[in-house]
Amino acid sequence: MAMLPYGRQSVIDEDVEAVSAVLRSDWLTTGPQVDAFEAELAEVTGAAGVAAVSNGTAALHVAYAAAGVGPGDEVVVPPMTFVATASSAIALGAKIVFADVEEETLCLDPAAAAAAVTSRTRVVSAVDYAGHPADYDALRKSVEGSDALLLADAAHSIGGTYHGRPVGSLADLTTFSFFPTKNLTTGEGGGVAALDPELVKRARRFRNIGTIRERDELRRPDEGGWFYEVHEFGLNYRLPDVLCALGRSQLRRLGEFVTRRAALVARYNEALADLDGVRLPVRQPWADPAWHLYPIRVLDGRRREIYDAMRAAGIGVQVNYIPVHWHPAFADLGYRRGSCPVAESFYSEQLSLPLYPTLSDADQDRVIDVLGAALRGRARPAAA
Repeated sequence: MAMLPYGRQSVIDEDVEAVSAVLRSDWLTTGPQVDAFEAELAEVTGAAGVAAVSNGTAALHVAYAAAGVGPGDEVVVPPMTFVATASSAIALGAKIVFADVEEETLCLDPAAAAAAVTSRTRVVSAVDYAGHPADYDALRKSVEGSDALLLADAAHSIGGTYHGRPVGSLADLTTFSFFPTKNLTTGEGGGVAALDPELVKRARRFRNIGTIRERDELRRPDEGGWFYEVHEFGLNYRLPDVLCALGRSQLRRLGEFVTRRAALVARYNEALADLDGVRLPVRQPWADPAWHLYPIRVLDGRRREIYDAMRAAGIGVQVNYIPVHWHPAFADLGYRRGSCPVAESFYSEQLSLPLYPTLSDADQDRVIDVLGAALRGRARPAAA
């Protein structure tokens, strides 16, 4: 029996046709599909504008650059995330300050964030873990009295809402990932949304190697129609037209994706409610998550045992994530285990069950059955 992955893209004929149309056009990159995708993303997210970029890590790098992060600055980051939330700020010379997460949502704890903010803090980065929005109103209060910007790493949560407000309108800067396992895909890709049009402009320039063509901003405006200048260095993080066309097609189904993920989460919650040995994810009443992961906690020190048993039975469970400060690159900088006990305890128990829009009820029932059997010590290897 085939291995069920923990995540999978949903690509249909309309997506293929959208990509094919661009391949037959005059534009493969930096053309009309990019502008259209950015405009549609801004409408869905409630942002002033969006810069489409080449991947989710690039989105973080671009957002930090737009925020002016540089040497001597501090960036506050929760450890329960992928390493790029922190490493992309280090690439700009910043120092990372880790702040622990909340016990229920595993999102950045506003009290821990407030305690971590100093006069050197440039950005406080929240992460919408598993697709559940962080508590942005409380996080706003944590940066009051400072010059820090609030960033939402929304790689998991596009299509979700917080107090009825869409993800993308909740923080000064919001980053998205459009990797195949995410809530919509462009193959590889990402986006940076901002509430301030000036931040949008800075993000777009950084992703386009820092080039400026606007005549009123050129230092030599009369050089000629070919002329451009670079005032601040950037990188080539552009997302091509062909992938933006895929993103536009996917974006039309975002509501469908979010609804199906929510239905699968509800089925998991009902089926696993009385299962001994696990704790289920929590949803706060003020959030309407765009569930990207279904993260359970396996109790009594059995996470590795259950992971191995389910993998052997053809269920592609995953662990999300290794606490960022545990990676050797951070240990070598002096970061130590034990500094974020809530995140570290969660990691020791965390297991992501398969969750994606095309997961059938029958396959989900198979996941549920194998998990129950594994907890009872009776899981069987998958048939060849």
